[in-house]
Amino acid sequence: MRTSETKNDETPGGSGEPTEHTELVPKKGSHSVVWKYFGFKQDDDKQSEVHCKVCSALVGTKHGNTTNLYNHLKRHHKVQYDEAVSKNSENASHPTKQTSITATIHNATPYPPNSSRHKEITAGISYHLAKDMAPINTVQHDGFRKMINILDKRYSMPSRNYFSKVALPAMYNEQWAIVEAELREVRYFSATSDLWSSRTMEPYMSLTVHFIATDFTMKNRCLQTAFFPEDHTGEALAQGLKEALASWNLEEEKMTCITTDNGQNIVKAVSINNWTRLQCFGHRLHLAIENAMKDSRVDRAVGLCKKLVGSFSHSWKRRRDLAEAQNELKLPVHKLKTECPTRWGSRQAMVHRILEQLPAISHVLSLDRKVRHLIPTWQDVEILEAINNTLTPLADFTDALSGEQHVSISSVKPVLYLFETSVLAVQEDDTDFTKSLKSNILRYLQEKYRDQQTQDLLDIATMLDPRFKMNYIRDEHKATVRARLMDEMTDIAPAKQSAPSTASLVPPVKKGRKTLGSFFKAAKVNEESDPALHLEQAVSSELDSYLLTCNIDSEDNLVGAK
Repeated sequence: MRTSETKNDETPGGSGEPTEHTELVPKKGSHSVVWKYFGFKQDDDKQSEVHCKVCSALVGTKHGNTTNLYNHLKRHHKVQYDEAVSKNSENASHPTKQTSITATIHNATPYPPNSSRHKEITAGISYHLAKDMAPINTVQHDGFRKMINILDKRYSMPSRNYFSKVALPAMYNEQWAIVEAELREVRYFSATSDLWSSRTMEPYMSLTVHFIATDFTMKNRCLQTAFFPEDHTGEALAQGLKEALASWNLEEEKMTCITTDNGQNIVKAVSINNWTRLQCFGHRLHLAIENAMKDSRVDRAVGLCKKLVGSFSHSWKRRRDLAEAQNELKLPVHKLKTECPTRWGSRQAMVHRILEQLPAISHVLSLDRKVRHLIPTWQDVEILEAINNTLTPLADFTDALSGEQHVSISSVKPVLYLFETSVLAVQEDDTDFTKSLKSNILRYLQEKYRDQQTQDLLDIATMLDPRFKMNYIRDEHKATVRARLMDEMTDIAPAKQSAPSTASLVPPVKKGRKTLGSFFKAAKVNEESDPALHLEQAVSSELDSYLLTCNIDSEDNLVGAK
């Protein structure tokens, strides 16, 4: 027996049943998920007859009530019923929140220019422009403005002129004040300076200072990268460096040393200012290698490598064939490298990669008559192997001794000793050309560090390094270095202030019988009567104690060894 619901509210088929091709339209203004499975015929303007989209049955419902609709699905379409109930429960657990009119107006109102949020975003954009060296007109780019608008719709981007004339100068002044405050606490500092050209060939001179802060951390601050249009004479550079230090209220007497390259003009400038100069080890090593490489055989072999790399970089087909040959020969799938003229390490990297991939390179080139002549001969390979064997051990020293986050001056003498006894020492199995390269590089380095002023500076620095101390100082120089260090320690020791005499304020004491201890007390007073002698003994004792302690590990942080 059928239920009243089926009898009264459902009419399968019949004249009210839509045809197979009849499209049912949804109920107007309905939000219930159950209406996904029901609809009305297109010509039913009043939407009075509800049809099931699954079975086309006519389902009776009053005033949009959905009870009969759910009952129909439950009785005849179990899958659709479970789906509707599940979606209904899901919607109930995530109620839609309607944004209030007040909140909508608030979200559409731009930040006032003096609000903290507007200032915060503007400062962030200014930091991006300065830190990433982005063009100031970045703030005019549509993509950049679109990104900022998506991140915060209430932020109104200032103009380009605002960033160039207000925001960035304010940031510069703020950083300038911070650095100036740091430099006021500095007792001594060293410096580095260099001349360089921009991509548009505009000349600049940079100056960086290095110092140990009050919390015993090593810091460096680039004080300027200034446009320098004047002729780069020694006199002009000397005046420019003096003015740079003066603009930061730094006294020349507090500068222990300045490191530069070996350009004649900068060397002359430092000499004019009567400053202690130390040549950059990385630049010196580069010159030593370039000097040793002045050989026609090297020119041919290296030139061949450049042409070889160029032939692959300009041909997609050869690069593809090289990758296939690498896989067939079970070689590392590496791309070839080219040389940068101002970086000797790039030459070593290029040669090393050519030798590594030589079987694959020869295989690819041998298949093409146009480039077959680029295959290195055995003589070329011999020269390239000599270059690679000589330069590979040196590859890490340039960066290690040219960094600004660690002390490197005290490592110069130990490194030169290491070069002489190990890295550049001639081995029995070295070819004659390899021996020549090693000898020429070592000789060039040693000659440039032999002047007495440089030797004195390196000796003191090495002795003060708790990793090395006296280990790399010649025996005949140790006494002189120790005496000089004692003099410097005495000069910077705090002067012992004498207390005001209070003898007139103390009433005379009745003279008593002397005890044995009084004689030792008197002896101690006589011993301390000469402050200079006492200071000299204290300095000597301090220095002896330092030299007698065990050297710290060579991997330890030098600045951290207080």
